[in-house]
Amino acid sequence: MSLLEIENLALDIGGTPILKGIDLRIEAGEVMGLVGESGSGKSMTALSIMKLLPEFASLSGRIGFGGSDLVNASEEDMCALRGDDIGMVFQEPMTALNPLKTIGEQVAEGIRLHTGANRTDAEAKARAMLDRVGLPFEKFALTRYPHELSGGQRQRVVIAIACALKPKLLIADEPTTALDVVLQAQILELLRELVHENRMGLLLISHDLAVVTEMADRITILRGGEVMETGDTAQTLSTQLHPYTRQLAQASLHVPERGKRVSASSTAERSPLSRDKAPLLSVQNITKDYPGRRTSLFEKPQPFRAVDNVSFTLGEGRSVALVGRSGCGKSTLARMILALEKPTSGSVAFRGAVLTGRNEAALRPARRDMQVVFQDPYGSFNPRRTVEWLVAEPLHLLDNNPGKAERRELVKHTLHEVGLQPSDMQKYPHEFSGGQRQRISIARAIITRPKLVIADEPVSALDVSIRAQVLDLFAELNQKLGIAYIFITHDLTVARAITDEVMVMHEGRIVETGKTQEVLSHPQSDAARMLVEAAPDLHRALAKRMQEQG
Repeated sequence: MSLLEIENLALDIGGTPILKGIDLRIEAGEVMGLVGESGSGKSMTALSIMKLLPEFASLSGRIGFGGSDLVNASEEDMCALRGDDIGMVFQEPMTALNPLKTIGEQVAEGIRLHTGANRTDAEAKARAMLDRVGLPFEKFALTRYPHELSGGQRQRVVIAIACALKPKLLIADEPTTALDVVLQAQILELLRELVHENRMGLLLISHDLAVVTEMADRITILRGGEVMETGDTAQTLSTQLHPYTRQLAQASLHVPERGKRVSASSTAERSPLSRDKAPLLSVQNITKDYPGRRTSLFEKPQPFRAVDNVSFTLGEGRSVALVGRSGCGKSTLARMILALEKPTSGSVAFRGAVLTGRNEAALRPARRDMQVVFQDPYGSFNPRRTVEWLVAEPLHLLDNNPGKAERRELVKHTLHEVGLQPSDMQKYPHEFSGGQRQRISIARAIITRPKLVIADEPVSALDVSIRAQVLDLFAELNQKLGIAYIFITHDLTVARAITDEVMVMHEGRIVETGKTQEVLSHPQSDAARMLVEAAPDLHRALAKRMQEQG
């Protein structure tokens, strides 16, 4: 008998069919990859296993686990299984963590609940688990709160919570989406070790085919709530018998069309980092210190330096990738450029006007011409507002505020540009998948047609098909409207495809700068080499798996 057996699973929510006869099985010690476009039913399959479904959900079929059918299991039975026998890593770390509890409390909570351990023992186990996922106690005390961590660091906490009790089945919904490639490799290796050591079954939900190829023994491909193809991972992705499998594989290797690529040839000879005569953006010697934590009653806390003396310029219509490991200071630098945080020292100038130290009224023109796509789309939305309101929100910054009818048309057009429908306008953020929410975030950023977009991991939550569309959209807007970009990303494929130059950040400093292809093909710094070597590659992963299988 398999560890998990799903037979003819169907899910209906409020009269809308979501899953349509899903069949899936996982053996003990096996990794199953579950892939498909955003909205294909991947996450709803996982939530059905956990019985964490919304109101008015109707579930039928069979989910066999440990001799029981979870479809008919009581909430009491499920509470005993969740976190103990079945663990889950959710896609969006900020929504999975309690902002009012420390990270130590949240990891130790499940340990105490399921094992009866006292607080001291539970905290010791929590500390060991956090250390194993790359958050050592020396740098990340158990008393830290989620808001004090970067997006990647928060995801590591979520993984620690899910793995703390060594579950029989771990469901990982995009577990490495928010992580840099070096940490991603470490986390994937950790998951491999847990599978091997504990004969744990792993359901790996991901849009990254390279990651799935490296990790999964078998693969199941979903589309529109139905299974398109299932089988051995390497064979399925190599032969690509089903047209949809072929479509996903091709999209994962997509780069923007030559005619659309960011930075047309007329600007290709200019460097955004040093040689522009009249830069769009100028960052000079910017530094950010945060108050340190007091370690002793008699010692003054030492400040923590998140960004250390960074300088660069960016020309109009140009594009630069800011890459580096999680926690290196990329997002902090972006917030200072956007005047959302004040630097400790240094200055930021946009279109010739210094932004540092200005009040909100004086920042209004810059707010209109400088937009942002945040890493966590759900955390950047007001959950009580409709999509129409959220996407239209920046329009109040325009000199001529459009009327109601014009606003609706602008929203409708912008949603179409990012692959959403006019019918989505009256929905709320919770009604969308993670990838769809990121598309809404991109629509909100581009609706004012700004001069600069700072995109913090803009496609990390998107499936490969939509990612290809969005990259083409970014490139098209660059060509037509001259929008400049700063792409904060750990995905080196995105950096290669869509940026002119790259800045490599490490521990708050820019340690390497140059043309994207040159830096990523021949990295000079240790930090850049580490990123390049750890980056997943579909062709390389397939070749390795085929070689392993003889």
